[in-house]
Amino acid sequence: MDDPRRFPPAAAAPPHCARLHALAGNSLGAQTGTQSDALDAQIGLALDALLGGADGTGLEALFATAPSPAVYRHLWRLLTRRERAGSPEPAHLVRLVAIPVVVVAAAESAAAGGTVLSCVLPEASTLSGLLREHRALAGNETLALGNTLVGADALDFARLPALFASRALAGSPRAFALPPSPITVTGDVESVHLRFLVGTALAAPGANLFRDADVGKWGIPFAQALSRALAAPGVSILALPRAPLPLIEAAWTGRLAQREVGAQIFASNALRRLRAGTGEPSAVISVHRVDGEDGAEVRLSLSSPFDPRAAEGLRCPLWPLDRVDDVVAMLATLLADCRVSDVRRKPGVHPDRDPDTGLPLLFKAENEPPASALH
Repeated sequence: MDDPRRFPPAAAAPPHCARLHALAGNSLGAQTGTQSDALDAQIGLALDALLGGADGTGLEALFATAPSPAVYRHLWRLLTRRERAGSPEPAHLVRLVAIPVVVVAAAESAAAGGTVLSCVLPEASTLSGLLREHRALAGNETLALGNTLVGADALDFARLPALFASRALAGSPRAFALPPSPITVTGDVESVHLRFLVGTALAAPGANLFRDADVGKWGIPFAQALSRALAAPGVSILALPRAPLPLIEAAWTGRLAQREVGAQIFASNALRRLRAGTGEPSAVISVHRVDGEDGAEVRLSLSSPFDPRAAEGLRCPLWPLDRVDDVVAMLATLLADCRVSDVRRKPGVHPDRDPDTGLPLLFKAENEPPASALH
């Protein structure tokens, strides 16, 4: 599938960003690993300086002005390696930890619509205890989680230097007092929200706290305890935690998890309605450039030729780290798991809106040739 995203021209980047963009491009094109490593070492020193700076505007600008997905991904990979190595102060014993949590919420009655979940956790120590009990974080015993669920913006590039600087204030592992990001439950259809639990762990320099990439035995009791902590009258809550990670990786893993869970819920509900009303649906996957902004999306439409009005659509935003084909493959795999046999893709990059209706543009399978079927 074509990539619909636009990236800034190289000439638009500030000088300090343009230098690192050029180094990243040269590293990607280097003929030998030695040359690439030398260039990456220069980038690493600059990233350390940005992480240790007084504010995060320089780091934010570096990624906001990246001229291509390849350069963006290369800089991001180097930044995650620096964080795992303990940057900007590798000898510091306090490490930052974030647990991505996907929260699925729905009102069980009309009266519960509009309920606000505060995302303040009265018993965060219980959650920390579960991690210790089940030897998460490589069996680390000295960890603490904050008592709030925070939004993805709390882990933005611009916030990272302040977060890392706050480690110096912790003589021992302690929870961060980050402001919560409340969740508003809007209706009886499940809504999918991304939040993070942020905390600290005490570890020797070089210790690998994050060697377990998957949720372990702690996952089920942790999810149950967190769901109870968020509970509100008349509201259905399901909290789905992912494995603890360094902040930068956690932010990206959380976005992926939110998109996948959202796609699963959409497919389950839409297929149930379509199959009950008109029989087996067909699917079309297409990519679109969003009007009035630099955004782009992969879209999935489900429809039946027996009822043109019975159509359902999902919009998946594309982020700079994404590979378009990975998002398409995620949707195709989900549809295969749901036993949708007619899945097609619409080649090319398409506009945001239908020129006749002004609504978001989605394609129906009856207008697409079978030769474009994915499976």
